[in-house]
Amino acid sequence: MWRSIAIILLMACLCPIAAYAETCTKENFEAVVDDAAAALNELNAKHKPEFQAQLRRLKDMHGWDHDTFMKNAIPFVRDEQIVRYDQETADHLARLSSLGEEGSSSAVPNCSLLVEVRETMDSLVAAQSAKWAYMFEKIERALEP
Repeated sequence: MWRSIAIILLMACLCPIAAYAETCTKENFEAVVDDAAAALNELNAKHKPEFQAQLRRLKDMHGWDHDTFMKNAIPFVRDEQIVRYDQETADHLARLSSLGEEGSSSAVPNCSLLVEVRETMDSLVAAQSAKWAYMFEKIERALEP
């Protein structure tokens, strides 16, 4: 999903880059997007099943029925800090969109956008990593005896 969004957002600045093949290429941008997408996919693939298992442990520990569990699990997936992480993610995606518009509106390709794209993608991955770490810390505290 992230890869698709990022590629769509970057396409506008990728097209004119061919003129500056010696400085940067479409492949350079694609590599940044691919690396970030792979990191995001890896984070989700690694953490989602483990987090869901911990939520089930919490449910079993308290003997919650399904409805009670659904209500009581909300704070572990949605609180003020998680909302801040989600906003940070949205801000990074908006920045990628802006970079795409900036690249497409320029008559002369600006390969320095590659650095900004890389930094934005790295920040996006860092925000998602921090969100997972926070959510795990929160549920692990709840699972302590």
